Amino acid sequence: MIKIAFCDDDVSVLSGLKDLLDRYCTKRGLDIECAAFHSSLELLGEIERGVRYDILFLDVIMPNENGIDIAKEIRQYDSVVKLIFLTSSSEFAVQSYTVGAFYYHVKPVWEESFFRLMDSALAECQKERKHSLIMRCKSGITRIDLDRLEYCEVLGRTLLFHMENGSVLEGTGSMDNLCGMMFRYENFMRPHRSFLVNMEYIRKISYKAITMESQAEIPIPHGKCCEIKSQYLEYAFDQKQVFIS
Repeated sequence: MIKIAFCDDDVSVLSGLKDLLDRYCTKRGLDIECAAFHSSLELLGEIERGVRYDILFLDVIMPNENGIDIAKEIRQYDSVVKLIFLTSSSEFAVQSYTVGAFYYHVKPVWEESFFRLMDSALAECQKERKHSLIMRCKSGITRIDLDRLEYCEVLGRTLLFHMENGSVLEGTGSMDNLCGMMFRYENFMRPHRSFLVNMEYIRKISYKAITMESQAEIPIPHGKCCEIKSQYLEYAFDQKQVFIS
């Protein structure tokens, strides 16, 4: 189920948003779980405890608080929630995108704009869910965007997910089980028993190693180079990438 949170110091705004959501769910025939917070500290407390939301409507200007700073703290725990900032001023519009804001909306929020925002945000959530994995990591339950996953390696029972931005997420499990869940994603290849790579991030394949965009080198077992090259070329051909022979 989709989970949404509203955070605003104005009780009347929270009431209005919940009313808009009720009308939206009725007209779209959807069942959406909603939480409302009068204080950002309450919201942060929930997120720190591992609660995750798909969409978050966050007021920018609250007493002694700045929504942009709050969003920065939220991003330490959740990199994928759709942040929609609400404010009476466009002053912080540019800053909002430094924390990956989905949208910046100047109050008041009318039904037409709310419905349009919800349609867009839910469509993006649905798209991401088709290309993501939910894993139990050190920071809690995390949704991993597979399009941004460069490669994964296993050390003992620890899975290390290396993301394209350089961050590393730690989870638990086996590489065999992970690969079993990933079989339907054609852009992933297992060149080594301890590694799973996203072929979109391969820069070079040599006799001994695969070099990724991050310059990480994934070892190639003896005798598997030709097989790995063939698998990569077949994938690149299916993606209609350019070849120079």
